[in-house]
Amino acid sequence: MKKIHTKWLALLCAAAVGVGLLAGCGQPPREDVGDTIRLAYVNWAEGVAVTHLTTVLLEDMGYNVEATMADVAPIYSSVAQGNQDIMIETWLPHTHEAYFDRYGDQVELISTWYDEARIGLVVPDYVTIDSIEELNDAREQFNGRITGIDAGAGIMASSENAIENYGLDYELVASSEAAMTAALQSAIENDDWIVVTGWSPHWKFARYDLKYLEDPKGDFGATELVHSAARLGFSEEFPEVAALFGNMKFDAEQIGSLMDVMDGVPDGGEERAVRSWIAENQQVVDSWMP
Repeated sequence: MKKIHTKWLALLCAAAVGVGLLAGCGQPPREDVGDTIRLAYVNWAEGVAVTHLTTVLLEDMGYNVEATMADVAPIYSSVAQGNQDIMIETWLPHTHEAYFDRYGDQVELISTWYDEARIGLVVPDYVTIDSIEELNDAREQFNGRITGIDAGAGIMASSENAIENYGLDYELVASSEAAMTAALQSAIENDDWIVVTGWSPHWKFARYDLKYLEDPKGDFGATELVHSAARLGFSEEFPEVAALFGNMKFDAEQIGSLMDVMDGVPDGGEERAVRSWIAENQQVVDSWMP
């Protein structure tokens, strides 16, 4: 299995010149791609895990795979413009609503691989408040901070809305998934209070005792569906690949175990970790194959 490449330079180049992700940055035109499948993913635990898994499956089917990691906004633009083939995860109807309103007619949803997703504000279970409405009363314990992830993520926009709608005297601090989970772990080790932007599926719910704060105003929506989105025409050009994605479904235990085997895997060890998961879930994987 070829190592998954991260092409931040190409993404930044495209954003700078405003001509579409990867276009004009030394990438071959679409007609030269041949049997190469281009996957785009965000550096979130579930997306990383599913990208490595689908890379193994596609390469076993005889395809070449190029996988690019980037932020949500350039990925949507990239797939919409046809410079990437598949966006591994798009959360609907709430989390990525703004992006889908802009790009939805330029992409096709080719799968719903998880149907029990959720986003919200998350705290350790020992925290004695249960609702976003109680956050202001506990501002001192939380140091007036909500620890977030990358600024372009849909959950960050929802958190900004919640701060306004609930009148919260809090600062939403943008960081990254890795920084957020590191802060969460440090707080739990010291029995400190912390509130983070959280979502499931995510391995942190298996590792720590956590809870979502109740959201009576509904700023974080209800149950989310996690899809894969492709450039228009992809399913006609690559029906076998579209069929694989269309068949792919995870329950909470399956996606949790996949993220668990991928967590902390060093560079170069991804294929071994994925194949160990496949071996443990062979019947499920076989049911996905077109």
